[in-house]
Amino acid sequence: MLLLPYFVIPLVIFLSGLRVAQEYERAVIFRLGRYKGIKGPGLYWIIPLIESQQRVDIRTKTVTLEQQETITKDSVTIKVNAVLWFKITNPEDAIIKVADYNKAVYQFSVTALRNIIGQHSLDEVLREREQINGTLQKIVDGATEPWGIKIEMVEMKDVEIPEGMQRAMAREAEAIREKRARIVKAEAELEASIKLTQGAKEMEGSPIALELRRMQMLSEIGVDNNTTTVILMPSDFTNAAKSFTEFVAKKKLEG
Repeated sequence: MLLLPYFVIPLVIFLSGLRVAQEYERAVIFRLGRYKGIKGPGLYWIIPLIESQQRVDIRTKTVTLEQQETITKDSVTIKVNAVLWFKITNPEDAIIKVADYNKAVYQFSVTALRNIIGQHSLDEVLREREQINGTLQKIVDGATEPWGIKIEMVEMKDVEIPEGMQRAMAREAEAIREKRARIVKAEAELEASIKLTQGAKEMEGSPIALELRRMQMLSEIGVDNNTTTVILMPSDFTNAAKSFTEFVAKKKLEG
């Protein structure tokens, strides 16, 4: 019985040093304030009162960058927000080289977002969103790599444009569409005039073709039971009728 405390005390000390880390966790061990190593996942032991630990979650984290009001290269004020995904690849650097890696990643990402928007015009921000996302990812990843952090992806969620600018863009788009419509119509009229000229030249040398065309026009007019009747006469007959009318009028004046 007297020897029992001598066995219990070491057992308690041993058990108090046991730790368990989940599969997605790593423990950064410090011995008397100095870095000792990385332990986990699973069961491991640290020296009580001498060693301490800080656990790090190595899973991918999602950070929402709050809406930022910034000015584009062409002096348009817009509001932009984004989402960033990152993970810790080196727990030692994430704990030792930066005080709060979550806050550090967030603040640097927000600053980089504002800076990169200021280097692009509004049209580039709207059209080249994927390219801007890639550039922003490279900038943030290059700055956070010494902290043992890998930036996996950056995506701009929404770009809010002032209402006045939206109306101006709508008018511009409408004007562009109207311009295209007029160009297409003019090209169609030009092509039709060329075809009509070619057709007229072909029919000019063939009276039969001209007569067939007249008959076709008459049939087209009467398709819908139209009560209007149109008679097409040759140009020679028309000139003769005109001359006869002028002769009759002259005789009346003389008589």
